[in-house]
Amino acid sequence: MDSNAPAPAATAPPTPALSRRMACWLYEGILMFGLVFIADYLFDTLSQSRHALAHRGLRMGYLFVVFGIYFGWFWSRGQTLAQKTWNIRVVDVNGQRISQGRAVLRYALSWLWFLPPLAAYSLGLGLVTTLTLLVLWIALWALASKLHPQQQFWHDQLAGTRLIHWRAPPRQPR
Repeated sequence: MDSNAPAPAATAPPTPALSRRMACWLYEGILMFGLVFIADYLFDTLSQSRHALAHRGLRMGYLFVVFGIYFGWFWSRGQTLAQKTWNIRVVDVNGQRISQGRAVLRYALSWLWFLPPLAAYSLGLGLVTTLTLLVLWIALWALASKLHPQQQFWHDQLAGTRLIHWRAPPRQPR
């Protein structure tokens, strides 16, 4: 049997419902506020910035890398805090833990959630229109998972990963 072949559908853990995945996604966004706060504080301390717009390009690049480290580290161990809360795990197509390289690839591809609206904003689209476009794009990208054979997000398909329902086994009493 080919060890790279996907697990048979009958034995593969189920894909979490779209509503659970989006609730997890929203919770992850809330947790990102804390990460941004700490990372920005460190950035401002080290760069002696006194204004949030100082070194804007460098700050955005720095936060992109910080987010990449966060997601790459947690996904390569199976799940982020938000995913743990919602009993969701990231695995490869064989149901195994993903490598850090695959986690970084998934992180880069996950920016498909935001790139079209951000590109429109960079081309001069107004803020309110961009935010409206962002909400519509996120809804369309999420709903597009309904077209996937296993109901996975398309960036997961491209990255060779899957989101599965996973609950940690109960702890054994000592």
